[in-house]
This record gives sequence, C-alpha cells and structure tokens, in this order.
Amino acid sequence: MSARIRIYGQEAVFSQGQWTCPDQSLQAMLEALADPRAVTEEQEQEHALYAAGRYGGLIATNLGWEAAPHPEAEIKLEDFQPRREPKKTGGSLLGGLFRRKG
Repeated sequence: MSARIRIYGQEAVFSQGQWTCPDQSLQAMLEALADPRAVTEEQEQEHALYAAGRYGGLIATNLGWEAAPHPEAEIKLEDFQPRREPKKTGGSLLGGLFRRKG
C-alpha cells in the first residue's frame, strides 16, 4: 500500500521509497526528503507524515485528510553554542565586606 499526502493543493503518493506527483516542482521537493529504506506500509506512512509535516500539508487517513504535525527540528541552535559554566567566585559578593580583620 502507498501513502498519500496533499501539499499546496497537489496530491503526492509515496510508495516503495519513491514519490510520484503530477507537479514536478513538488515532486523534486519531496524526492529531496525521500527515504529509500521505507518499504513497509508502516515506514511509508511514517515518512509521508514527516514530509507532509515539513511542508505544512495533509495526510490521507481512514477518516479523510488530516493536518500533519510539524516534525521536531533536526538541528537546534543549542547544538552549536558552547556550554557556559558559571563563574566561580571566592564566595558571595557581600562576604568580603563582613570578614574579620585581625
């Protein structure tokens, strides 16, 4: 069985690791995301859900067309920021004012 999605008013079908669509531009966009390892029905559905979510589309279900959720970001800004460690001080800021001198 194949998975069907609808993006920008165009329908596309994912089957055996390949997308087919009458709109060449949309097909090229989907082929860029295609997972050739998705060969079982469950894998096809999962990949179609991912692709529809990436482009804000719909996926065909038993109940009709449903909006696909946006997938989690694959790369996050936190992945590229260095970790910050808190500065170590010699105690509290006021601690130096109240030390005994003797």
